[in-house]
Amino acid sequence: MATVRQVTQTLTQKGIEFLLASFVEMSGASKAKLVPATHLNDLVAEGAGFAGFAAGEMGRGPHHPDIIAIPDLDSLTVLPWRRNVAWLASNVNVDGKPWDYCPRTILMRMRARARKLGCVFKYGVEPEFFLVRKTDHGIEPADPLDTLAKPCYDQQTLSRSLDFLTTLLTSLQELGWDPYANDHEDANCQFEINWRFSESLTTADHHTFYKYMVRTLAEQRGLTATFMPKPFARLTGNGAHFHMSLWDAKTDQNLFLNEKDPNGLSKMAYHWIGGLKAHAKAYIAVTAPTVNSYKRLIVGAPRSGATWAPVYISYGGNNRTQMLRLPGPGRVEDRTVDGSSNPYLAATVILAAGLDGIARKLAPGKQNDRNLYEVPVETLKREGIELLPSTLDEALDELEQDEVILDAMGRDYAQAYIRVKRDEWKRYHNSVSAWEVENYLGVH
Repeated sequence: MATVRQVTQTLTQKGIEFLLASFVEMSGASKAKLVPATHLNDLVAEGAGFAGFAAGEMGRGPHHPDIIAIPDLDSLTVLPWRRNVAWLASNVNVDGKPWDYCPRTILMRMRARARKLGCVFKYGVEPEFFLVRKTDHGIEPADPLDTLAKPCYDQQTLSRSLDFLTTLLTSLQELGWDPYANDHEDANCQFEINWRFSESLTTADHHTFYKYMVRTLAEQRGLTATFMPKPFARLTGNGAHFHMSLWDAKTDQNLFLNEKDPNGLSKMAYHWIGGLKAHAKAYIAVTAPTVNSYKRLIVGAPRSGATWAPVYISYGGNNRTQMLRLPGPGRVEDRTVDGSSNPYLAATVILAAGLDGIARKLAPGKQNDRNLYEVPVETLKREGIELLPSTLDEALDELEQDEVILDAMGRDYAQAYIRVKRDEWKRYHNSVSAWEVENYLGVH
């Protein structure tokens, strides 16, 4: 745990003059106050005050006292593009106590449950994003030459974005995150940057800061970076896949690793898979939390311009048509998570589902190694392979009935989350789209 004295020395050594005391609300949007570094002691002792009602979905009305953001000094992150400013992830307190509507606090509570069981949840994330330009008619890919039908990994297409990408990679290296694989993704002007996995809270903090950094670097170039799950109907959407494992809290050994198993997985890992499968219909309301999320989760052929997203509740080897992929020994990939998810809440519900599977020793079922995009839905249903919800509304129905996920989120917070998301669905359902006008204007 970093001390105020240590952080003060760091601020002086690095010439940091200002601090962003930051927290996220329900949607994952970051909120912050800019505090002079000379007031670090005040910030740590008293926190930064915010009008909770104005700060987003934080369970506060205009008549309530302020919410207070208490910084986590271990999260201190210098802005690579503005080195006299540093970011601090914070937890929200109300009346001197942790606030149940703080997503970071919710993850920390679930994380503590895992530690009591002797486990540490670690994961890495693959956050995809598009670079786009805003036009009078909406948005378009930022690079007008990025028009290939199959642009994934294309070197020439990647090279035209080297200025942006190398700036981003240099920033990640400067932060010490160890970025190791970076590419042009499956859609035009879509990219993915990967960095080394960490303990869950650290990864969620990094993911939150990463989104802020990518958007900022794009804005500096007159562009918009979007993590929206499906910004273009004809192109692949933005996932944020989790690569997960549990580690022994005392020995730091990977509890998912068994080199004698064909997939390199332990019995615990298979029970984890069983838990994720058992709760997938409910927790997807959090890992795919928007109306737009379910336009990514559609059946489609595995080719550029279609979808690489899961539809069926299944697991398989190194097979991207499965919800749960086994890309290598000692880890499991969850492909339900998309770019609109709140990193803290997504990690919370997945951890809860996996731990429940371990506690109840849930069997994962039969491994599926087929190309599920090419198997008829009726065939899979006959085999007992279930589909994920097809809309946010359906996912919320499932969430309302899942005691494990509701408890992980906290009952009051979960009910608030469901209310907010029901309203989002209602507003979408009550809107009239251009497609409807085009198809029904002349109806008889």
